[in-house]
Amino acid sequence: MSKRDYYETLGVAKGANADEIKKAYRRKAKELHPDRNADNPKSEGLFKEANEAYEVLKDNDKKAAYDRYGHAAFEGGGGGRTSRQGDFSSAFSDVFDDLFGGGGGRQRASRGSDLRFDMRVNLEEAFLGQHKTINVPTAVSCGTCDGSGAAAGTQPAKCGTCAGMGKVRAQQGFFTVERTCPTCSGAGQVIKNPCSSCRGAGRVEKDRALSVNVPPGVETGTRIRLSGEGEAGPRGGPQGDLYIFIEVDDHTIFEREGTSLFCHIPVSMTSAAMGGDIEVPNIDGGRSRVKIPAGSQSGRQMRLRSKGMPAIRGGALGDMFIELKVETPVNLTTRQKELLKEFADLSTNNSPESLGFFNKVKGFWDGMKSRE
Repeated sequence: MSKRDYYETLGVAKGANADEIKKAYRRKAKELHPDRNADNPKSEGLFKEANEAYEVLKDNDKKAAYDRYGHAAFEGGGGGRTSRQGDFSSAFSDVFDDLFGGGGGRQRASRGSDLRFDMRVNLEEAFLGQHKTINVPTAVSCGTCDGSGAAAGTQPAKCGTCAGMGKVRAQQGFFTVERTCPTCSGAGQVIKNPCSSCRGAGRVEKDRALSVNVPPGVETGTRIRLSGEGEAGPRGGPQGDLYIFIEVDDHTIFEREGTSLFCHIPVSMTSAAMGGDIEVPNIDGGRSRVKIPAGSQSGRQMRLRSKGMPAIRGGALGDMFIELKVETPVNLTTRQKELLKEFADLSTNNSPESLGFFNKVKGFWDGMKSRE
């Protein structure tokens, strides 16, 4: 079976220049690579064919010979055949970075670690929002060497193992494997004379004072991100981020559920029975006057609209719910006991829930007796 024309294999015209040939090969390599075509058994052969064509056409001398004599130029042991695994690796390495996202040069300096800071606020601060200053222990860029890690008057040297690339390649059968350089850990540089302040790390430990804007409406678990306020990267690398996690303290008066507030209000037995007005506190420090209906029972709830917490992303305030807790009087005087006994003797239909409950109990007991 005759070979396909190399230009046809790569999908370029015969007069294509070196840049056009390389771009065409990149497209073909991405399209045909066996890792991306596991379900196509023909892809490996087509991939090798593309490598063979590129190995010839990328070389000016080989290309000129091919343009004049075609495939016959390399018959009899010429350098054009690249079907063996070891031969096309040089062609494939030209586009290795394009296929797998490498940069082709020295690796970028490592980014610093992200940091977490736990901040406690009280409910009033969560309602109003606050500007707070926090002290964060972190790694910052060394001021002595400006983050380079090298002593004054010296510079980091190019790594001899990876030639400054930060990574090394090794041929393993069909594939070229790329790994982080073990000598420079991917930095592409080595420090022969380390800075005395940071010992070559390019950063030192230090407490930083940061101003944090706590928005109104934060809840326990709210996360605030401060971009670029984390640890400095080693040897001049970019800083990570700082994440602040909010915890809102319990309040002595209010309980919170989202934007709703709940307040348990004790009321006297006489106020609950006869009704009246009471004042209740608001989270903003104000007061609200609430009318207690006559005959109110423990557990009765009343809503105060827009007296709750703000939503963290803006919008209307939530509501506050007050729940009545009818208080039984204690430490009664003799006269108070007499009056309560007189009231009880006069009571007929004043406790409808009690009357209804005990009527049900009586019916239950009578039913049990009838089964005996």
